[in-house]
Amino acid sequence: MSGLSTTTQNPKAPHPLAEFWGYFSANRGAMLGLGLLIILLIVMLGAGFLAPHLPAEQYRDALRMPPVWIDGGSWRFILGTDDIGRDILSRIMHGAQVSMSVGGMVVLLAIVLGITLGLIAGFSPGIVDTTLMRIMDILLALPGLLMALVIVAILGPSLSNAAIAIVIVQLPHFVRLTRASVINERTKDYVTASIVSGARRPRLMVITVLPNCLAPLIVQGTLSVSNAILDLAALGFLGLGAQPPTPEWGTMLANALQFIQSDWWIVTFPGLAILITVVAFNLLGDGLRDALDPKLKR
Repeated sequence: MSGLSTTTQNPKAPHPLAEFWGYFSANRGAMLGLGLLIILLIVMLGAGFLAPHLPAEQYRDALRMPPVWIDGGSWRFILGTDDIGRDILSRIMHGAQVSMSVGGMVVLLAIVLGITLGLIAGFSPGIVDTTLMRIMDILLALPGLLMALVIVAILGPSLSNAAIAIVIVQLPHFVRLTRASVINERTKDYVTASIVSGARRPRLMVITVLPNCLAPLIVQGTLSVSNAILDLAALGFLGLGAQPPTPEWGTMLANALQFIQSDWWIVTFPGLAILITVVAFNLLGDGLRDALDPKLKR
């Protein structure tokens, strides 16, 4: 009797994106954060069409009008008006354009600069690496918001100067994270094979090593957006960020502080906008961390 050989075929491995989505979608908090972020992006991109009024338009016949569900409210101003008759809902929607777009651009710039300096430090052991890391250590030793306040106080209060200050505050995190990832990847076999095959340092840095360092940077970038929005709101609240009449959430809180007891809606809704946005980015960042880190996969 001749022996029969049987071959067992392994099922086809799932596509990396499909595997990532499987882990990510299993996280309810991450899906909630993604849903909130999609809504916020729709509001941000469509504020010019969705907002019922212009953000700086004043209605002198509707000063400090309460929300629609309170006696004295009107469907004309769903969330009420502020002390000079501006529609709060419209200002919050337009404020999403300022806070989210500036926060995103700040983090994007910090990521680009951080990756560049981190790659240089990781591939240049010695005086270059030591000098860059000591500068980053000094920046990390200072409280972030305090350093941002000092920078804006020197440059002058404005939205652009506040953005520059937040970039400097965020930069050390991306430099150190990139450097640590580069040092971890630099000793692996695929990098050694690239060096033996004649790959030059710029190709090693950008083509060979960098793609394998992006996962932690994506997670850190997502979480940093919420920190950037908070810092931007804090600087605006202190009068060092966006200047009136720019509809920025922190500036709206500063202008409404005096009405916190008498007209709570003027200060509550901008605060809720900041809270929801920060929670959305944090939930999304936690979900990305769990889905991209093999040690955290179930």
